[in-house]
Amino acid sequence: MRQLTLLPIATAAATMALLAGCLSVPPDTTRGAGPDAARMRLAGDITLPEDAWPAEQWWQAYGDPQLNELVARALRDNPTLATAQARLAGARAVVGTEQANEGAQVGLATGANRQRYSSNGFFPPPLGGAWYNDFSVQARASYDFDWWGKHRALVAAALGEANARLAEGAQAAQTLAASVTQSYFRLQMLWARQDNVNALIAVQRGLIADRQARMAHGLLSQDALQAAQLDLANLQEQAVRYDTDAAREREALRALLGGDADALAALAHFQPAPAANALPHALGLELLARRPDLQAARWRVEAQLGRVTAGELAFRPDINLVGAIGLDAVSVGKLLRYPSRTPLVGATLDLPLFDSGRLKAQLGVARAERDTLVAEYNEAVLNAVRDVAMEGATLQGLERESASHAAALEASARLAANAEARQQRGLADRAAVLQARQTLLRQRDTDLQLLDARLQTQVALVKALGGGYRAPAIQTASVQNTPKAQ
Repeated sequence: MRQLTLLPIATAAATMALLAGCLSVPPDTTRGAGPDAARMRLAGDITLPEDAWPAEQWWQAYGDPQLNELVARALRDNPTLATAQARLAGARAVVGTEQANEGAQVGLATGANRQRYSSNGFFPPPLGGAWYNDFSVQARASYDFDWWGKHRALVAAALGEANARLAEGAQAAQTLAASVTQSYFRLQMLWARQDNVNALIAVQRGLIADRQARMAHGLLSQDALQAAQLDLANLQEQAVRYDTDAAREREALRALLGGDADALAALAHFQPAPAANALPHALGLELLARRPDLQAARWRVEAQLGRVTAGELAFRPDINLVGAIGLDAVSVGKLLRYPSRTPLVGATLDLPLFDSGRLKAQLGVARAERDTLVAEYNEAVLNAVRDVAMEGATLQGLERESASHAAALEASARLAANAEARQQRGLADRAAVLQARQTLLRQRDTDLQLLDARLQTQVALVKALGGGYRAPAIQTASVQNTPKAQ
């Protein structure tokens, strides 16, 4: 067997490498810029009493043990988070696959064959037309030097995707916590409004009894009594509607918990109180680190940048070393003898001389996808600022409205107290007291509506600010000549 040296292979590799200069990478002229920090500002008139970002477990600020337990159960048992964890595990497996494609590869192959050689082939009889055994064992090794960093770019892309999945998991957890809190608040406020309307029904029945007594003495017309009865029917209808809405909301909350039919059997009525209102005076780049959905979008851009870099490096030649040592014989008894050895050493060169059209098309697709992701990222940043501004402005307005309504509620309470005091002195009848109580309860219902709106908006603002998330220091891979997303 003739010996081959590496010199001709090296010469050929150098020649082909020089020819690679003829394959030029298409210029990149379409890449967009990252988000502008100047746009991540709130209007000067949107302010709240405290300058702060949400705490990691922000729901504990409401001081409700039931709520704390419900959020903890949801974060432990909800299937949405299990799905996010499974996707993260899949993305990390892809990272391992890409990392395994780098560096040295070693394998062992064995074989045992029995073959008949053709009588009319290369070997004449008696070799031709006879059956022969063939036994082989071979250890084969190869090494990819990754001269240009293509594998590193693909590893960086896989890591970017894994980091995006990690941020998506945090986003799912924050969304779930906010959904549980809002659903719990809606349920409690429906119960509170139902109690209030039941109190109104009791007052209305008292008014009807009073009018019936007046009508029996000829002091009131039938129309006045029927009007009171109509108001009672409307209140009873409203009570049924609250009961239905509460039942629906209870089932929605149970689904968020991932619990069984008895998951909320022990849930008690509790009227929540608003937490302290807080809004950072300046958002800026800090918002990008506080929102897990923005972090996920950013890492998807980083992943696509790695794919673009790999597409650009595909225009360069790929040189790998291959070596093998093995044994081959026509019988097992001769397999382990020295003359049966079959050493092999060589190099492989991959140069896309006539494939530039396909590579250009693939690179164009990768760059277009990168530009799409960058644009979506920038849009997500603007939407995040908009969400914070809208919820902050809404909460600010609700605070002013609640402060104004507090005066009306206090005045109604004073009127009810005065009516009861006059009745005790014989200066007012029972109807006046019932009407004053009715006015107070209607004002109370308005107060509950404002409280519900404030609670819902507080949670929405916390969610818009990232729900206490802070981007962690996570694994990255450096890619040569790869631009970074802002």
